[in-house]
Amino acid sequence: MRKIISLLFVILISAGFKARADEGMWLLPLIEKLNIGTMTQLGLKLSAEDIYSLNKACLKDAIIIFGGGCTGEIVSSQGLILTNHHCGYGSIQSHSSVEHDYLKDGFWAMTKEEELPNPNLSVTFLIRIEDVTDQILANVKPEMSESDRTLAINEARSAIERKAQEGNNYRIQVATFYGGNYFYLLVYERYNDVRLVGAPPSSIGKFGFDTDNWEWPRHTGDFSVFRVYSAPDGKPAPYSKDNVPLKPKYWLPVSIKELNKGDYAMILGYSGRTQRYYTSYEVNEILNITNPNRIKIRGIKQDIWMADMVADKKINIQYASKYSGSSNYWKYSIGQNNQLKNLNVIAKKQAIENQFNNWINADPERKTKYGEALNLIKNSIEGRAEYQNALQYFNECLQGCELVGYSQVANGLLTALKSGDTQKIADFTKRIKDNIADLYKDYSAPTDQKSTKAMLKLYRADVPVKFHPDFYTNVVDKKFKGKIDKFVDDMFAKSVLTSEAKLLAFLEKPVIKTLEIDPVVLTSVSFNKIRDDLSKEISKFDGDLAKGRRLWIAALREMTPEKTLYPDANSTMRLTYGTIQDYDPKDAVTYKYYTTLQGVVDKYKPGDYEFDLSQRLIDLNNKKEFGRYASSRGYMPVCFLTTNDITGGNSGSPVMNANGELIGLAFDGNWEAMSGDVAYEPALQRCICVDIRYVLWIMDIYSGAKNLVDEMTIVQ
Repeated sequence: MRKIISLLFVILISAGFKARADEGMWLLPLIEKLNIGTMTQLGLKLSAEDIYSLNKACLKDAIIIFGGGCTGEIVSSQGLILTNHHCGYGSIQSHSSVEHDYLKDGFWAMTKEEELPNPNLSVTFLIRIEDVTDQILANVKPEMSESDRTLAINEARSAIERKAQEGNNYRIQVATFYGGNYFYLLVYERYNDVRLVGAPPSSIGKFGFDTDNWEWPRHTGDFSVFRVYSAPDGKPAPYSKDNVPLKPKYWLPVSIKELNKGDYAMILGYSGRTQRYYTSYEVNEILNITNPNRIKIRGIKQDIWMADMVADKKINIQYASKYSGSSNYWKYSIGQNNQLKNLNVIAKKQAIENQFNNWINADPERKTKYGEALNLIKNSIEGRAEYQNALQYFNECLQGCELVGYSQVANGLLTALKSGDTQKIADFTKRIKDNIADLYKDYSAPTDQKSTKAMLKLYRADVPVKFHPDFYTNVVDKKFKGKIDKFVDDMFAKSVLTSEAKLLAFLEKPVIKTLEIDPVVLTSVSFNKIRDDLSKEISKFDGDLAKGRRLWIAALREMTPEKTLYPDANSTMRLTYGTIQDYDPKDAVTYKYYTTLQGVVDKYKPGDYEFDLSQRLIDLNNKKEFGRYASSRGYMPVCFLTTNDITGGNSGSPVMNANGELIGLAFDGNWEAMSGDVAYEPALQRCICVDIRYVLWIMDIYSGAKNLVDEMTIVQ
């Protein structure tokens, strides 16, 4: 195994800056070698093997990938799961209706029979991680072209994955680290029977909504409760009434002890994506293309959705999860651009690039080995700019044209019809009919019609003509004299996809010609041609960009041998450690490390969708009915801050104390450090966590779901 350089990450270190132990998203097999000493100095009472072990049950066995983009943790011997409310939001929404609005009112299963299945939800456990770098690179030669190098790596990767798959049903992946310089084998086990157990009302679980998102002070009870089930033999199985609650290898004990400034805090979770190795050229792309496009396009779409959501309760439920998913990274992009500029990140990146140039120019061998790295990145980023801009407009705008996305249903049916295979046609038609209710459950044609008009106008106005789908000239201009509104009205009036009723009627006697001339299908075909063209152009830069990044990261590791470089987040399990801390966001301002229930009530705005509260919560606060969950200082804690290094994907991650006991759930970052995915700022970077005592108080005292608390191992 190749030696990993010691101490801390170089990218964000400017001259004279001292690194902090809090920074870093660390690989579990390496914590004994790299981190355990510092962690112990900060207060950790556990060994490295208590955290990650192949031989005994350990903390990592309680941590799960929740769904496709969050983290969760097992907190009972019966497979009980805690994660964030916003991670469970889609599932909560899917069970909601005007008659049973679980988003607004909350949901609690008082018995296991009342728990609600979620057909599209899974949880995944990590079995093991193994360094396979030497095996992957065994046949890679320095003189290879980038395409030959990739081919050799992929052949080795496939062989390793096939061998690891023998005799089991695990999910196997060889993942890339350090820009393609290191490789690890990851072995997972996935369970597909996951049931909703409990969720607070949105007035708690999403308290503050967009206004408070990415902000501190925070007063959001961002948690939800699920349970994972297995077959009676403990193996993964699809949903069945015969399944039983999973008996986990390990579950986290839950601490309701006091939290104090300076206390040790540790997080295990599936950190999504960071770009800490990005050069100034890549940061410039974020600042001038990626974020501005996302902010503008999503802002317009969200305004349209919100207007209809406010006006109609049914639409509010239908679009709640879609809106939340869109607005989260809309506001993130605003904050990230602000802080990238405020913290002068491009200049800091350029300083590192200047240091790199001086370093390679001082040694001909280094220059030969690494000299092309920056130019490969620069030329790739600048060369793809116009295509990248257009493709992002394509993707963002098409997300606001839901009906056009439904063309996939029509395309599949059209393929079946053209085959002439009666059985294939019957099977595909039945599949559509079986799923049609779910397809249209969260769809409002009038809302989508408004959004589609806005998105098609925006795309045409902002994207160069050479990247326009041909329906603009062939249909909108020729048939509708350039009137996009009329074109969209005609599309929604004539398409068989506009409603469940129209599609069902068509399925009774499907006709090829009807689909071939359907305006939604034709629009989709026109758009897809542009997408394919753009993707092809961008792909021409992929090889050079990958090579440039690989060389750049390898050079940085060699340039600063006194530093340890942790790999960028890539949705694999990472450990981060730090302490509970205040911070100073600006001159003469200090933010305390905790918020309280009184702070929730102080924000109360009757009737306001972001800051409304139930009378019960207000009354419980006024009476100070906090049970055993109150702070010893007399208040009901709600949220707290740590210095842990997290990113997207860490939502729902367990925050643990020095004994490995659960003290909170990570759910957000703070506004002043929104540049954190690209540039870590130790004085400002904070992880926002919901206090486990507030979670338990909501479950037990507020909601009466004491049965769930009783399942847990409570430490006090």
